Amino acid sequence: MFNPKTHRTLASIVLGIASLAAPYACQAAASSAVKLSGVITGIVTSSLGVPQMGAAVVLYNRQERVIERALTDERGEFKFASLFPDVYSIKVSLAAFLPAIRKDILVQPGMRSVLAVNLNTLFSSIQIAYPPLENGSLMTDDWKWVLRSASAARPVLRFTEDPPASSSERVTRTAMFSDTRGILKLSAGEGALATGIGNQADLGTAFALATSLRGNNVLQLSGNVGYGSQTGVPTAAFRTSYSRSMGGGSPEFSVTMRQLFLPGRMAAAFAGSDSALPVLRTVSAGFDDHTQLTDDLTLQYGFTMDSLSFLDHQNHFSPYARLHYAIGDGATIEFAFTSGNARPDLAGAASEAADLQRDLDSLGLFPAISLRGARPRVQQGEEFELTYARKVGSRTYSISGYRESVTDAALTLVAPAGLYAAGDILPDLFSASSIFNAGDYQSNGYTAAIAQALGQNVTATLMYGSMGVLTAGTGELVSDNPDELRSMIRASRRHAATMRIAAVSPWTGTHLIASYQWTADPRWAMAGNLYSTQSFRPMPGLNVYIRQPIPGTAGRVEATADFRNMLAQGYLPIGFVNGQRVMLVQTPRTLRGGLSFIF
Repeated sequence: MFNPKTHRTLASIVLGIASLAAPYACQAAASSAVKLSGVITGIVTSSLGVPQMGAAVVLYNRQERVIERALTDERGEFKFASLFPDVYSIKVSLAAFLPAIRKDILVQPGMRSVLAVNLNTLFSSIQIAYPPLENGSLMTDDWKWVLRSASAARPVLRFTEDPPASSSERVTRTAMFSDTRGILKLSAGEGALATGIGNQADLGTAFALATSLRGNNVLQLSGNVGYGSQTGVPTAAFRTSYSRSMGGGSPEFSVTMRQLFLPGRMAAAFAGSDSALPVLRTVSAGFDDHTQLTDDLTLQYGFTMDSLSFLDHQNHFSPYARLHYAIGDGATIEFAFTSGNARPDLAGAASEAADLQRDLDSLGLFPAISLRGARPRVQQGEEFELTYARKVGSRTYSISGYRESVTDAALTLVAPAGLYAAGDILPDLFSASSIFNAGDYQSNGYTAAIAQALGQNVTATLMYGSMGVLTAGTGELVSDNPDELRSMIRASRRHAATMRIAAVSPWTGTHLIASYQWTADPRWAMAGNLYSTQSFRPMPGLNVYIRQPIPGTAGRVEATADFRNMLAQGYLPIGFVNGQRVMLVQTPRTLRGGLSFIF
């Protein structure tokens, strides 16, 4: 029998239950749409630290398929947001630069992966860090919404004992060390690789190994052992560095130890027994960091503390600072200050693994030591350098000026045996010649350069400038007194033009760098500026560098050949009253080659 009162009561109960269940249903629907995503972002710069606008950035998934594409903005920045947690790859390319590729970029929920892309005409690199998202929290807003929702509609949030779905995810979660890379080099040559700022050992074997420790920490170890090609000199050096990405900077601490023993030539020079000969030992502790002061202003700074033991004990403190300001429209201003020892590593990377190659270069670089009054002297310098650069399309204009002062300048001296006493001339540590103390000098100069990209694989640079050099009077004769020769050497100026070509073969992978410097008067012995921090430092004469990948080999193997000053320019001849003749040389003609195993 129909009862209206009973039906109204049932309808009221049904409507009440529906109204109570509606919020939970909405919350459940919303929770099912939660995106637990991550972000890949980064900045693209040149070897000089200039942001590059318009660089093409391609994002690949685990199967090497293209997911997204992007172009860098006027600050050189790019960003891929809302990425599903997985492992991705990045390729960055820009005209006139070698493309940079980075694989195994981990994307985690609520985290961002920050890439620092450095493009170069010869080598490019990408470094990675994993700081939190922009809001400073490990949780996204989606995660916070889920935690605020009702427990009945909340997704299951608990740790599971089940193994990850794939082996790569298992390694990512549990491995303490990741992104391990290394270089092993076997080299040989006819002499030392003269750089103008120190003596570099002609190494036989060198290695460098770097690994990421817990994501944004980098630990590096490098070393070398070898023998000088001219003297059979045993050498050994080791370097350890630790860096961490934090707070907009990347502080790095390093310790480098070197040891060299010269029984043969030192015994003849000091007329002593092998057991009494001095051993050259150096220990260096360094600190390097950079700070983003504003969006357009970056400060790079650091120092080294060097302790040297050779006939005496000396300590040296060498600070440096470099300020980079981006004006806009592709224009930048850079001011650099260097004191004490030179910092050739500030001139840019020389390898696809930039940090590894920098360590290898610094390992073989010994202080420039000379003798004066039977006391060891170490070449020191102080330099101020100002550079303005602007990029217009595929062409880059730059002009720079510098002023530097050098104390106890060490020059290579090619002279007959026994010309000077043992207390005034030091056998060269890495060649068959000797080292002479040329005293102190000051110089200043300027350079102007134009770099033109010829397609994607060739870059031509033309540089002209007035530089400081060391020279001597024409036709002057000196006696065998070292102080007389030292007073004859004086600072002067020379105008020089340099042409440089950098090319990469897209078919064979061959890298070629060739340069030639022309000057009207080749009678000079030292080209300034020795302490420059610019990526392109002109060298005297004709120079050729070739790097050739070897196909069909296990891993990655490259053969290198390096020819320096092939026309023997920059040799300063000096005549003596007894009819003898000597040569003062800053950059000797050298030939080096070797094999590199990169893994």
